[in-house]
Amino acid sequence: MGLLQRLEMRQGQALVMTPQLLQAIKLLQLSHLDLAAYVDAELERNPLLERAEIEAPEPGDSRGEASDSGGDGDGFDSEGGAEPWLAHDLNPSRSEIEGDLGTRLDNVFPDDGPVGREAPAAGGEGLSLTPAPWSGSGGSFDGEAPDFEATLTAESSLHDHLSAQLDIATRDPVERLVGGFLVDAIDEAGYLREDLSALAERLGVGLPVVERVLGLVQGFDPSGVGARDLAECLAIQLREQDRFDPAMQALVSRLDLVAKRDFSGLRRLCGVDEEDLADMLSELRRLDPKPGRAFGAGPVEVLVPDVFVRPAPDGSWLVELNSEALPRVLVNQSYYATVSRGAATDTDKAFLSECLQTANWLTRSLEQRARTILKVASEIVRQQDGFFVNGVAHLRPLNLKTVADAIGMHESTVSRVTSNKSIGTSRGTFEMKYFFTAAIPGAAGAAAHSSEAVRHRIKQLIDGETADDVLSDDALVQRLRGEGVDIARRTVAKYRESLRIPSSIERRRERAAMPAR
Repeated sequence: MGLLQRLEMRQGQALVMTPQLLQAIKLLQLSHLDLAAYVDAELERNPLLERAEIEAPEPGDSRGEASDSGGDGDGFDSEGGAEPWLAHDLNPSRSEIEGDLGTRLDNVFPDDGPVGREAPAAGGEGLSLTPAPWSGSGGSFDGEAPDFEATLTAESSLHDHLSAQLDIATRDPVERLVGGFLVDAIDEAGYLREDLSALAERLGVGLPVVERVLGLVQGFDPSGVGARDLAECLAIQLREQDRFDPAMQALVSRLDLVAKRDFSGLRRLCGVDEEDLADMLSELRRLDPKPGRAFGAGPVEVLVPDVFVRPAPDGSWLVELNSEALPRVLVNQSYYATVSRGAATDTDKAFLSECLQTANWLTRSLEQRARTILKVASEIVRQQDGFFVNGVAHLRPLNLKTVADAIGMHESTVSRVTSNKSIGTSRGTFEMKYFFTAAIPGAAGAAAHSSEAVRHRIKQLIDGETADDVLSDDALVQRLRGEGVDIARRTVAKYRESLRIPSSIERRRERAAMPAR
């Protein structure tokens, strides 16, 4: 076998992923929050980028008008005369001020010192509006306003809230030490997740001391904090309400029967009738199973739509981008021209050239991203027109390939566009992925149904059942097949469990034990 070297020419196609192309693909799948953070970083790094200015109010806008008299806002009208507000005396007499207030100044500000220096004025006793140097218990300042931000109260965490109560509840150093460790061991839900014996051994104190301090901590606000399990948490709250009688104690001790809805067993255990058991269960539901969740919770993030859909007068749908979710950046060409003339070295020129190229690419990528999102959202609205008109029950099966073929894009592009994006409608705000649902075949050759619509129909059927007619999974299958949905029993069970709906046995037991009152 001989080896030789030779030159050959071949023609082929290959996709070269440049850094700019990779970044453009990355921008497609970013949410509006991530995109805003990315743009902020670019604005910090690139001196040629700047935010687009907010448009000034249009002429005639009430926000831009200085007054209703037609003045130009400088204190004079169009004929050069003084505005009426300039005609008022800026140094009124004390009697005029008291006349406007309807009482004496001593009654309005009884505890305040003088606002300024009183000096005699023509026609009566005058009051200067020039403020006097401020002074207070904290000292004085020389012409600078006090720092009001320093007086703002920070949000208290559960740990801080409990520690503050511990400092007041006991002065014993040992109890404070043990209590501090117990507070540290309480999680965000308000439960103590550490073993008391291990904690006592680590601190070198007796177990009775730890148990005594735990009882002290369990008396803190919020009620139920420091419990080691759900039963103890509910028991603490019931004791504080003076409702932990023997019947309620028996009920709390068998929360497993409550979860199974075994009401007949609970009546025998507690020794009560149906009405009393219903009252006890209602009282149990009013308790807080996670008392610590009111503290230290992060701010609630509202889902901001990237696209708005609203009906048009002709019966179609108007799809428009949410301008507040789109960052606006501009390339400062004049600054680039000014700085480039002063660039002396090749390094400076290369840096400016790179900044200009990056800035132009970012503006084009943001524009292309907005057009792509609008294009995909418009096709989704067209495909799911029945949902926007009639609701969830009219969702159609939809996949990425259908949308990609309709708009002439690749499936991966549509997948990136619909990730972390949402559509605002009159029915609420939905993620774009919500409109892509699997297909459930129709019975006897009927059209396929959306899995989300079938799930919604299952919930409707269960909500409409009565105590004498509780639908099993098999009965649900028959009902759905009668409506043209070919679905298996295991699929019905899976959808029912995803809706957190108990089985037919548990629902029948609940309805039989809890009659309508």
